Amino acid sequence: MSLFAKKSIESLIKESSVEDKHSLKRSLSAANLVALGIGAIIGAGLFVRTASAAANYAGPSVTLGFIVAAIGCAFAGLCYAEFASMIPIAGSAYTYSYATMGELIAWIIGWDLVLEYALGAATVGIAWSEYLNKLLGNSIPYEWCHSPFEKLTDASGVVTAHGIINIPALFIIFLLTILLIRGTQESAFVNGLIVITKVTIVLLFIILGWQYMNPLNHTPYIPESLPGGYTDIQGVNHSYGGIMGILGAAGVVFFAFIGFDAVSTAAQEAKNPKRDMPIGILGSLAICTVLYILFAHVLTGVASVDDFRGPGKEASVAYAITTYMTNYSWLATLVTVAILAGFSSVILVMLMGQSRVFYSMSKDGLVPAVFSDLHTKYRTPHKSNWLFFIFVGLFAAFIPGDIVGDMTSIGTLFAFILVCAGVWILRVKNPDIQRQFKTPLVPLVPILGIVVCGAMIFGLGWPNWLRLGIWMVIGMVFYFAYGKQHSKINNPS
Repeated sequence: MSLFAKKSIESLIKESSVEDKHSLKRSLSAANLVALGIGAIIGAGLFVRTASAAANYAGPSVTLGFIVAAIGCAFAGLCYAEFASMIPIAGSAYTYSYATMGELIAWIIGWDLVLEYALGAATVGIAWSEYLNKLLGNSIPYEWCHSPFEKLTDASGVVTAHGIINIPALFIIFLLTILLIRGTQESAFVNGLIVITKVTIVLLFIILGWQYMNPLNHTPYIPESLPGGYTDIQGVNHSYGGIMGILGAAGVVFFAFIGFDAVSTAAQEAKNPKRDMPIGILGSLAICTVLYILFAHVLTGVASVDDFRGPGKEASVAYAITTYMTNYSWLATLVTVAILAGFSSVILVMLMGQSRVFYSMSKDGLVPAVFSDLHTKYRTPHKSNWLFFIFVGLFAAFIPGDIVGDMTSIGTLFAFILVCAGVWILRVKNPDIQRQFKTPLVPLVPILGIVVCGAMIFGLGWPNWLRLGIWMVIGMVFYFAYGKQHSKINNPS
């Protein structure tokens, strides 16, 4: 039994061309995929993590963090596009790694993607809860919309409340799990409507907020490094200011870009994957990058870093509008409603991505067959969706958003590094395979992708390295206890 047994590229392509009652339904066009990508990308990363990165790491230079993150995503996106056009099958980076680096690396990447998709959905669920409470005038008691690891303090620093469970976050994940079980096409239609709404809101905030920017909030644009860093209200230390602050911010706002790779998990549901997948991945990434940089510049100009560390820490966009854009108080409510809808589409795509990765892993025997069991009517992995509802729901209900978000970012960055390496390896070992889309300047682009993503991992700091290490150890135990014994490629009988 080989730990590095590889799936045949030819068998993967053959598998992707079969459509029957045991396969996922091909129903998504290129436009659906671009909308799917935008639906996943524009969400908590923009509306929540932007303020968090500015407060904890980079101040107004969070825009430079977005640029660093976008560069890393562009390199990885080019590699994803080549793989997705060549191997149009569910599973994303997991499937690509299986074909290029073997089963053990594929398992590592598949396990790592749980951090990206499942914990990503949990992070956005927590953000959804924050904005819902803002919309309701903070009428939900603190203890019922925060994790037990969070506390509320007054102006003098005295603790006035402790969190118990985040019920709204659990609720929205439950509703979207039900929608996802109903079918991909139905989910894509709902997502398309939401995408139009939240892109409109982003543009409105950029256009209207521009005149309310205070130049003092952008001075200095790159803050000097704080000796000893900045310690937030939860007691977590961050490298604030200077180059390390920008890298740290890039690692945090990188969360805002995850989602374009979720498009690749829908490859087996695309009508014409060889043409549509590169369009979906690169198109959604390009549109969102421009919007992100403009949005971050306006947000950090309208409100200050101190705002994002204090009263504007939660629901930061709505806070900035109500506090500083006095003539547009109506926009705060509209933005909050649109953000809630936008967060919903992000959770939807993340949950879909996670179930599709484990669908592929289950078909390969690495996780139990329940994860590839399709609903007889809807042809969706309904049992997998319910199992991930429990897993995601626990994180959303009981873990703080910052911790879950950083775990999501580091898991995604690690996945991107392996995808970049996989394209390089496959170009060397299988140069003659037909590629509908080719990553330019190989190996330069993959190498740059690895370097930039590695720099962002470095910027996230040792607590997140430790969490990633612990998660990987748990995954290796599961692989050797179950996956290796049930692997179909190593146990063909």
